[in-house]
Amino acid sequence: MSYPNPPGTPPQTPTCYRHPDRPTYVRCTRCNRFICPECMHSASVGHQCADCVGAAAQTVRPVVTSFGAPQQGPSTPVVTYVLIGINLAMFVLQTTSTGLERALALWPPAVADGDLYRLVTSAFLHFGMAHIAFNMLALYFVGPALEQALGRLRFSALYLLSALGGSVLVYVLTLNALTAGASGAIFGLFGATFVVGRKLNMDVRGVVAIIGLNLVFTFIYPLFTSQNISWQGHIGGLVTGAAVAAIYAYAPRKQRNLVQGGATVAILVLFVALIWWRTADLRAMFGMG
Repeated sequence: MSYPNPPGTPPQTPTCYRHPDRPTYVRCTRCNRFICPECMHSASVGHQCADCVGAAAQTVRPVVTSFGAPQQGPSTPVVTYVLIGINLAMFVLQTTSTGLERALALWPPAVADGDLYRLVTSAFLHFGMAHIAFNMLALYFVGPALEQALGRLRFSALYLLSALGGSVLVYVLTLNALTAGASGAIFGLFGATFVVGRKLNMDVRGVVAIIGLNLVFTFIYPLFTSQNISWQGHIGGLVTGAAVAAIYAYAPRKQRNLVQGGATVAILVLFVALIWWRTADLRAMFGMG
């Protein structure tokens, strides 16, 4: 129960609702409570208290891109730079550690014998300076834009699935070839760039030209040199990257995360099934117990 001030008594000075020892005459424009300068947050009209600002922030839906990534200004392509760093570090280890290449590169008989990790580790090895230079330059120029559009999580999944897709096709279609390189993942990024560009109504003729030239180089170069290029890895990565990007780009908005996540898992399950089938086939071929 409260009582009015006795006659002649000056009215009581209001204080901040969060700091009762601080007199103030400013009210929050939302809840009408008194707030001191420390608790004031500028609004379009007047000031608001911290509680009202926090409550309003929770009701604002985050802005996302067409692919579900947070909409934001240009940011550092962290995943792209980390991938480049890992590839460069592995290349240095290759040049200083004898036997690393043989232990981690993709060789179908070894994979069939239990070295399944080679399907992934081979994507971070390279045969020579020119090999890694081309792949890392391509990743440097193509990766940031895709990472910005898709977001770091989706871009990471795209890169790794493309790398694995290239390795799986090599495993399925070759028998005794020693294979390595990030080319499968890079071709996956090329395919994804085409799909994302079409989704955003961009001119993709340049991307088509790059893909075409690289495919021609893939099949023509071995005819004039003694070096082989794994067309299986390139095609596997290209198809996988384009497929993953199409799923990410055209997933229905209301179920975007569910569809994208489910499709990612489904593609991974498909790869596991192909690996299991090919392993059984090779083990029977080589008489492995």
